[in-house]
Amino acid sequence: MFIPRLLTAPIRSACAHYPVISVTGPRQSGKTTLLKTMFPEYRYVNFEELDNRRYFMDDPRGFLHQYDRHVIFDEAQRVPELFSYLQAKTDADRIMGQYILSGSQNFLLLEKITQSLAGRVGLFRLLPLSHAEMPPARLEDAIFKGGYPALYDREAPIERFFQNYIETYVERDARSILNIKDLNTFQNFLRLCCGRVGQPLNLQSLSVEAGISTPTVKNWLSILEASYILFQLPPFFENFNKRLTKSPKLYFYDTGLLCNLLGIQNAMQVQQYYQRGSLFENMAIVELLKNRLNADHRPEFFFWQDSHKTEVDLIELAGTQTHLYEMKYSHTASTDFFKGMQSFRAAAPTMRQKGQNLAIYAGDETQVRTFATIESWKNLPRL
Repeated sequence: MFIPRLLTAPIRSACAHYPVISVTGPRQSGKTTLLKTMFPEYRYVNFEELDNRRYFMDDPRGFLHQYDRHVIFDEAQRVPELFSYLQAKTDADRIMGQYILSGSQNFLLLEKITQSLAGRVGLFRLLPLSHAEMPPARLEDAIFKGGYPALYDREAPIERFFQNYIETYVERDARSILNIKDLNTFQNFLRLCCGRVGQPLNLQSLSVEAGISTPTVKNWLSILEASYILFQLPPFFENFNKRLTKSPKLYFYDTGLLCNLLGIQNAMQVQQYYQRGSLFENMAIVELLKNRLNADHRPEFFFWQDSHKTEVDLIELAGTQTHLYEMKYSHTASTDFFKGMQSFRAAAPTMRQKGQNLAIYAGDETQVRTFATIESWKNLPRL
């Protein structure tokens, strides 16, 4: 069963303006299914297949003569030389929507695009299903299950799906990219990152606990980011006079994968998890991120924390507006939700005073207060 995706309209629109479209995202996020459904008339080439890679590497011009227009190249990062040839081909042909590139490894694809296809490519990121794209669920179920389409369109068993996902990811990406010999150490590092979700990143502490060097920590984090497993939320410290945290925070692109790596076995255990607030915070931030990306916006997201640990979970810069978001895993609305946002507004320069103050909580009601709006997590699709 195909699940309609919100990114469909922006991709289709971009095909009228760019000769090349790039769609990256995590493995199993639905990229191939979406593109094949949107463009059934396009030919499809998967560069995971060795024969296709060999054909291109042996005779790139002959390859592109055969696949001269209206082609989807899947896992295009496997043949990074492709992009230089596409530059010359699309410049000569001047056909909009000529090629669609799909890939699950952001770093190689974007590096080559920057070098070869700047100004010729429309860039999109397809993350797992957003709340707007999946059936309604209880809060704990939504956090525990996450958004990978296979869990919804074919109802794959959750535990088996994530076990296979992790094994496949480690085998294909970690081992092939970094030539990691000790996969157990890498998997332990991945789980240590899970325990640090929503916390400022301490590279030295992570290095000691994982038993690897600090440069290796940075290297492995970059691979996890490039493969759309996790991302770093940068701190906001523009024009402030007080001491502020300047280390990023870690979050995972999918809370289902996060829960599995943490050893959470069912939705009930989400409620019992000692850092359930971090799970809720991760879910809400990722949903806001998906909403922006699915509308073809490039969000500017940050967090803020001062030396007294007073913080704002998420800051969004939107033109002249500075929007503040607080996430609370509480079913009862409270003015305590506003403390971090009030502290930020009090300390921020004049140019950062305009914008909405929004507290997202686990309850059902929306309450418009004088300083901020308290919004139910159920309304995340429209925020």
